Amino acid sequence: MTIKATLLPALAASSFLVASVALADDGLENYRQRFEALPYLPPIPANNSLTAEKVELGNMLFFEPRISSSGVISCATCHNPALGWADRIPRAVGHDGQVGERNTPTVLNSGFLGSQFWDGREPDLEGQALGPIEAPVEMAMDLEMALERLVGFELYQEKFSAAYPDQEEPITDDNLAHALAAFQRTLNTPNSPFDRYLHGDLEAINQQAKDGMVAFVDNGCIACHRGPALTDSQFHAIQVPGSTDLGRYVVTEEESDKYRFRTPTLRNVAVTYPYMNNGATETLEEAVAIMGQEMLGREFDDDTISDITAFLHTLTGEMPDFDVPALP
Repeated sequence: MTIKATLLPALAASSFLVASVALADDGLENYRQRFEALPYLPPIPANNSLTAEKVELGNMLFFEPRISSSGVISCATCHNPALGWADRIPRAVGHDGQVGERNTPTVLNSGFLGSQFWDGREPDLEGQALGPIEAPVEMAMDLEMALERLVGFELYQEKFSAAYPDQEEPITDDNLAHALAAFQRTLNTPNSPFDRYLHGDLEAINQQAKDGMVAFVDNGCIACHRGPALTDSQFHAIQVPGSTDLGRYVVTEEESDKYRFRTPTLRNVAVTYPYMNNGATETLEEAVAIMGQEMLGREFDDDTISDITAFLHTLTGEMPDFDVPALP
């Protein structure tokens, strides 16, 4: 075989590789490096290991209406899997038709958050879990009575024992909270178009979404919406139209915390409308415009709003696989 015959295929292959690399570079690497893809699981706390038995129990409890005073409201009532694990109404409706003060946040990817609730009054999912059960405007249930109801079902006795095999009487408020938290840590949405883009599939999002990513960074949105869940989990002052909510001040009573709210995740934001703490913002385009005005002091033009909105749509990931439980 001649040298020419040997080199030609090699040169052709090298040219193809160079062309492929060139085609794979969209010139936005510096922007991509500002973001993090969403992992399949959030950090798991040392005091609440993620076991199959605990997740199964938490799944059941999440859909269990009998731990509410009325017997008809469950966690899934406001965190509906068909509605982005939220409720798509401005403010949550709870016990006896009462309307809450705030919009229902999605539980998707909530294990990645640095604190829970709009005002951050609980540091983690374990602390968050029991609040809605006892809240008069939500499930309005005395916790001891809720546990008594669960004890009355043989299947729950079996499931709690399987989840907490070292305990003689495992149906406790602490175990109830830990099981719910364990289930919620499995409700994650990886592999969104934007995640695939970050992993190297540069065709996973279109040019308008890429322009939106650039605008998102250049205009400073990424200062608060960063990390895998696109939130800094910090508290920022904002008074959205129609809201008189004092925010974190209700928790701390610190004057500086008035009107401060935890930065919401932008993951799946296209399917978790309406927006803002009072749910008064109906569309994503309107939300982008308001955030530009209130947080950045900028009046976005229509093209910028459309581009950022297109980018936000790429953050909708694969919905979690779960079973609708057969309750006793």
